[in-house]
Amino acid sequence: MKALILTNEYPPYIYGGAGVHVEYLTREMSKLIGVDVRCFGDQAADKEPLKVRGYSVDQKMVEDSEKKLKSLFSALYNCISFNVTPIDADVVHCHTWYTHFGGILAKKSYGIPLVITTHSLEPLRPWKREQLGLGYDASMWVEKTALEMADAIIAVSEGMKRDIVELFNVNEDKIEVIYNGIDTEEYYPVKEKEALAQYGINPDRPYVLFVGRITRQKGIIHLVNAIEHIDAGAQIVLCAGQPDTPEIKHEMEEGIKSIKRDNVIWIQKMVSKKEVIQLYTHASVFCCPSIYEPFGIINLEAMACETPVVASAVGGIVEIIEDGQTGFLVRFDQHKESPFEPLSPAEFSADLAEKINIILADKHLAEEMGRKGRLRAEKSFSWKAIAAQVVNLYGKLV
Repeated sequence: MKALILTNEYPPYIYGGAGVHVEYLTREMSKLIGVDVRCFGDQAADKEPLKVRGYSVDQKMVEDSEKKLKSLFSALYNCISFNVTPIDADVVHCHTWYTHFGGILAKKSYGIPLVITTHSLEPLRPWKREQLGLGYDASMWVEKTALEMADAIIAVSEGMKRDIVELFNVNEDKIEVIYNGIDTEEYYPVKEKEALAQYGINPDRPYVLFVGRITRQKGIIHLVNAIEHIDAGAQIVLCAGQPDTPEIKHEMEEGIKSIKRDNVIWIQKMVSKKEVIQLYTHASVFCCPSIYEPFGIINLEAMACETPVVASAVGGIVEIIEDGQTGFLVRFDQHKESPFEPLSPAEFSADLAEKINIILADKHLAEEMGRKGRLRAEKSFSWKAIAAQVVNLYGKLV
């Protein structure tokens, strides 16, 4: 059996959880079946059973388009290119809406089953309009069309499955919950601290860590607003790059400027895997203040490095973190009018700080939570087992 994987992100170009997912899933699946990865970029690797080819958009085609529509038209261009190259796979498997049109074409043009892994859902990311303009309406149309014609849908959490059933005309029997995973042989506590010195972090003082993009979804502004309530003796390390829009970047800059303490370290780029493992390992607590998170693989990375996690109780996060055992969940009471804002943003930020401070103040608790988090990551989220579940699903369709 052979699977065609369509993805926006693939190493070395990874900026989010979907890319991490595809990297490890394809690695493990290629030990079981043939895998043909087609992605956005200039990647090229022809080593059976894992073949990788990157596709780049013709810039002349999109250079005159409206700025907010460039990513839409670029995605559609690449989706067509995916299919112009002949396909000999038994099943096509799409990751993120950027590739869904490619999956539709593959299903119709080559007569193969379509599988979609839902890493997020467009109707639940209204802030994307800031980035895409009216292209957001097109991305929602592409996603809806693809999901409703897919032969199987993989939801990365039970919460995601409920959202799919509620938002789309999809038979629940077509949806299978298969979690994201973590490579605990790669993500583990390390002794090295070179990355701390490189970014100006004092290894002898505790620090709170955030890792992620500057986007509404990741809720980083809520953490920035929580800093004034966090123990003044703790360093705050914000590993936050790639803002979605100039507007949210400006909002972030203004928030940092308003903080009246000198131990906030903002790393304005996505650091290497080796560096981020060091940052996870030596952090006193990791904070994930997301307002929407279908799974939250970033929390697993921290747990695998034996770091306790404080995170918002949304989406798939509640299926990863055991509240009071591997960290703390902070309730995110939502507005009915806007489910992506807490009833009281100030109270949510204060609650984040309260839970962070509990861990900062109790080293024994932090160590115990870290150990339990590592054990949970090892026991419940193996990529090997996840790959086997995906291949088994393919087998039912082929």
